[in-house]
Amino acid sequence: MTTDEGPAAPDLHRLEANLKKIEDLSRRLVAAMARKRPVDPSLQGPGPELYSRAAAAWMAEMMANPARIIEHQVSYWGETLRHYLEAQKMLAGGDRGPEDDTDRSDRRFASPLWRANPYFRFLRDQYLLNLEAVRKIVRDIEGLDDHDRKRLEYFATQMVEMFSPANFLATNPEALARAVETDGESLVRGLENLVRDLEANDGELLVSLADRNAFAVGENLATTPGAVIFRNRMMELIQYAPTTEKVRRVPLIIFPPWINKFYILDLRPDNSLIRWIVDQGYTLFVVSWVNPDETYADVGMDTYIEEGYLAAIDEVRRITGEKKVNAVGYCIAGTTLALTLALLHRRGESPVRSATFLTTLTDFSDQGEFEVFLDNDFVDGIEEEAGREGCLRSFIMSRTFSFLRSNDLIYAPAIRRYMLGEPPPAFDLLYWNGDGTNLPGRMAVEYLRWLCQDNRFAEGRLELCGEKLSIRDVKVPLCAVGCESDHIAKWSSSYDGIRRMGAKDKTFILSQSGHIAGIINPPGRKKYGHYTNPDLAQPAEGWREGATFHDGSWWPRWEAWLRRRSGALVKARTPGDSGRPVLGPAPGTYVLARASG
Repeated sequence: MTTDEGPAAPDLHRLEANLKKIEDLSRRLVAAMARKRPVDPSLQGPGPELYSRAAAAWMAEMMANPARIIEHQVSYWGETLRHYLEAQKMLAGGDRGPEDDTDRSDRRFASPLWRANPYFRFLRDQYLLNLEAVRKIVRDIEGLDDHDRKRLEYFATQMVEMFSPANFLATNPEALARAVETDGESLVRGLENLVRDLEANDGELLVSLADRNAFAVGENLATTPGAVIFRNRMMELIQYAPTTEKVRRVPLIIFPPWINKFYILDLRPDNSLIRWIVDQGYTLFVVSWVNPDETYADVGMDTYIEEGYLAAIDEVRRITGEKKVNAVGYCIAGTTLALTLALLHRRGESPVRSATFLTTLTDFSDQGEFEVFLDNDFVDGIEEEAGREGCLRSFIMSRTFSFLRSNDLIYAPAIRRYMLGEPPPAFDLLYWNGDGTNLPGRMAVEYLRWLCQDNRFAEGRLELCGEKLSIRDVKVPLCAVGCESDHIAKWSSSYDGIRRMGAKDKTFILSQSGHIAGIINPPGRKKYGHYTNPDLAQPAEGWREGATFHDGSWWPRWEAWLRRRSGALVKARTPGDSGRPVLGPAPGTYVLARASG
């Protein structure tokens, strides 16, 4: 705060009160940290073998080509000296120094204080120089295979990004200015936010991305009318109420991923894929998976197929009286839908008329950015954790996915909450992102070992439910949607899996944006477009080069594809009209269970 006479004098009473609050909060902080459970070191980072191989390769290069190492060092020292002299000149002369050509898209340094103040500008420039120096060293090391190089560059970058000057109060000019302006109140609010997050997660630090008090599932999220019409230990089956007098004869069932909860498909009425599908005239069923605890330790991929997919398909056929259904699988649920279809083919059964795969991997030969977490050093740790706990806690999954976008999902939110004292926003998508689920221990290990590491399904070697399953056994008409900037399920890998399937009728759509925004893209917004190309005979990049771009959402294009495989119009079906008793209103009870740890 300032006056006409200059900066206002600090409010000493307010400052003293804030210091007293900090003392009280510090005691709560210690108590919360004491509840933290130890985490296996193998889940905290790569094994020492990676760094040993990198060190050996660097030493070998230093001995064989010392000039290259010296060149790196001389270049680094020269840039460091230049930054120092520029800062000295700015301090001595009071000018702004040379033109600041730093990339303004780096939101960590968006505040003008990083450019105007010589000290903070020096810290920023030197940090960015350090970051690039580490990346260059890793890129230039001879004797490392591509896989080790990719992992080393990822984890080295993570370590350097953790030490960004923006992440520390003493070197963040925006946080310091806010603390002075508020007489320390911003720091008190930040400490309150930190303590609340630690208390909510038993001492584990998971930054709150959204205001948890702003949302309630079933009240202002997941509000499309419907009813639970079947329940077993694995899932609740929800049938949604029709909004049209007539519906397509063939019912549609959606299998969402059990790594997260199904209501990503039903956040708000204006972006709800579930509500939109119902409005197009379909009898829609959606599976809501149980949030497992340690009692589900024995549950594997076969359990999800037998008690989830096959049970749901049978119930939908029984309720509607139809012989076939259309099915949709999203992410890991799409992977398992493909396994289910291969199993049905091997058994000589055909209850599924068509299948839609959303951001689905079935060929894991290229796992994209997630590859860095799929070596034995991590997977062995996950197997030990799952065996010990009975389930893979949601905390571990949330932390792993967050580190794929650490600046956006960890450091930037932490700065806003803990250093600037800002409350988390009322953002439905981020609320859903924080509403995680556990994974059954056996299932998590099977998925990582059999599919991610060994790629058994794509290679025709997956033994499951008494059959040997192959990707070529997926023969129903299919439509697949990949997302252009998806960092979880790389679109080209999704495309490769579709190409390997045995179906003669295949359609592939490439949506703009990422794993969530590319799918939850309602037509009314016209935010992201999509690409199509009927020629799936060529590799992914060739398909992309020959594709046609279309403005707007892929939803209407997919619905037109689905309509041709959904039969004639019949009288709309209502939950309970088949004689199957209604167990309760949507969104059901399983979706409300909070994950442990």
